[in-house]
Amino acid sequence: MLWFDPAYLLFALPGLLLALWASYKTKSTFSRYSRVASRQGLTGAQAAMEMLRRADIDNVKVEEVSGFLSDHYDPMSRTLRLSPNVYRGSSLSAIGVACHEAGHAVQHAVHFAPLHLRSALVPATNVSSSLSYIVIMMGLFFSQKLILLGALLFSVAVLFSLVTLPVEWDASARAKRMMVRTGVVTEREALDAGKVLNAAFLTYLAAAVSSLLTLLYYLMRAGVFSGDD
Repeated sequence: MLWFDPAYLLFALPGLLLALWASYKTKSTFSRYSRVASRQGLTGAQAAMEMLRRADIDNVKVEEVSGFLSDHYDPMSRTLRLSPNVYRGSSLSAIGVACHEAGHAVQHAVHFAPLHLRSALVPATNVSSSLSYIVIMMGLFFSQKLILLGALLFSVAVLFSLVTLPVEWDASARAKRMMVRTGVVTEREALDAGKVLNAAFLTYLAAAVSSLLTLLYYLMRAGVFSGDD
């Protein structure tokens, strides 16, 4: 069975280790700078709203949502949702994360192509991810051609994870520039807030690497690299 195949560990382990390290790095960096208050004393919600105001965006709501680091921007409802520690917090971590999410709203407003592509891929990714595992499991028992079909379905999820990288990197880059330009933080504070965003980006990088390695494993099982029919 797939999860008992020793070869799978060779593909899965690097991605798993990278994901664990990225998770640790993100949480430890966020924790470190959550204890450093900004000089302006703005909360994450206020910082995000200031970024939106300076970008002439007046149709995006900023709401509080439960969970730890559950922050996200919903392009469908044009809503920026911030976790309690970010929404109410005035630390450099809170401001960095809030401004990053505001960066996504700015991307939406200026029609940043990778963001629209990622949004368009969401429905297909949800369907193909679920189907791919079912088809691959059937292929393990019946035919390598089914494994290949499952791999092709899974490739949509891989594409989604790859497209996510420029989306997240650009949102952080916009946040780093605009948080200083708007006076939310000083240039020195922006460097520390940026460290939180850099650490968070590692989680997306780990997800992309993991999904790509998983796809390579499926292709190997389908006999693509060995030339098996």
